[in-house]
Amino acid sequence: MTRVLSAVLLAGTALVGAVGAARPAADPAAPPPYRPASGAKAVSGAETTADAPALVAGATYEDTVAPGERYYRVVLDARSSVYVSAVVRPAAGATVGYADGIEVTLMTTAGRACPGNPGRVSFASDPVPLAAVGARLSAEDAECQAAGVYFVKLVRNSAKDGDRAPWPVELQVMREPALVPGGAPTAAPSAWPSTPPAPPGTGPVARAGGSGFNDARALGPGVWRDDLRPGQTRWYRVPLDWGQQLAVGAELAGARMTKEYGTAYEGLTVSLYSPYRSLVGSKGTPYDGKQAAAGLGPTPPVAYENRLSDDRWVRPVRVAGWYYLAVTMGGKVGEFTEDAAPVPLTLRLTVRGRVAAAPAYAEDPAEGGFGVGAQDRRAVRDGLTAPEALAAAGTRASMRTVAAGGFGAGALLLAVLGGWVLLARRARRGFRSTS
Repeated sequence: MTRVLSAVLLAGTALVGAVGAARPAADPAAPPPYRPASGAKAVSGAETTADAPALVAGATYEDTVAPGERYYRVVLDARSSVYVSAVVRPAAGATVGYADGIEVTLMTTAGRACPGNPGRVSFASDPVPLAAVGARLSAEDAECQAAGVYFVKLVRNSAKDGDRAPWPVELQVMREPALVPGGAPTAAPSAWPSTPPAPPGTGPVARAGGSGFNDARALGPGVWRDDLRPGQTRWYRVPLDWGQQLAVGAELAGARMTKEYGTAYEGLTVSLYSPYRSLVGSKGTPYDGKQAAAGLGPTPPVAYENRLSDDRWVRPVRVAGWYYLAVTMGGKVGEFTEDAAPVPLTLRLTVRGRVAAAPAYAEDPAEGGFGVGAQDRRAVRDGLTAPEALAAAGTRASMRTVAAGGFGAGALLLAVLGGWVLLARRARRGFRSTS
């Protein structure tokens, strides 16, 4: 029993430790690098489709990409929607501009790009992680609907005087199941509530953002407090269920100035990504070392039929799940502030709309990484990153096992003690009858 109780206490301590990790770090050291996905597989893209390595749905891969083209191969069924994302991470201090970026195209073996491709993204002036997505949508195009082999073309564009060094790139393949026959909508939504909601005014709660998609900190509606340094991006994740909308406000407080005047025209940028890592929208504002604010939203309500819209703000909000928020302080802010001194960041998040019924999927979309479940809501409540949530889930499972073992051991002990008492009583009765 002592061992059982000790195990329960240790498991509880581990769970508390995971929750406590949500506090912002006070160490003003250099910002941590992008955290790759746990268990990501190494892959090397080919220069031609003939040698393209295979990518599998549900897996994440690590590669490097220099300016130019790289090819990969995927095998698709005839009904699912498939998203192939690429997250490129320039080295710290790399020189980037609007001519630098990446493109991802999902195409047939005949070299024809599927509708909606390529997915493109380009840099501003900071070498921050950026993601682009190539997609094959269910029942959108006959030539791209057939089951079989498809190719993924990844292109890194670069200015003539830009950084030519290879950059790490994270590739992820996500599969969204098709709807049951006859269940797919045929028209995009015509109207939705677009009036910005009043931002929450409660006191902030400390939550330290992550370095990228893989360790983004879970947030829900409310006011949240973090710190930013010049050139740094903090990442967060917010679960949005079907029918829900998200509005985000980000505020930078005053910085410690090293010059009397200074302005960074891309001083504060807020970017929102979908569950399959496609950019939904981005908004920036200048920052002169004094108070500044930027916001996004509200998003359209999450709806399957949004994928039919021509509006770039509506089309990506097509699935329920984790939406990712990236907040960047421009590196040029360090030219007129103490770049080692963190600047207070406040986030005001509003989630509105009743949860609607999920579309009639033929399979469980959670298996592909979509949807909002009980474990996701628990991660929001405790402010956990995905690795912390996974560890906490394992800890809870261990605690249940230990508790079940403890109850079983206790029951066995009581049964043994009961047996001893019964035997002792029978022995005493037998002794009295003999005498």
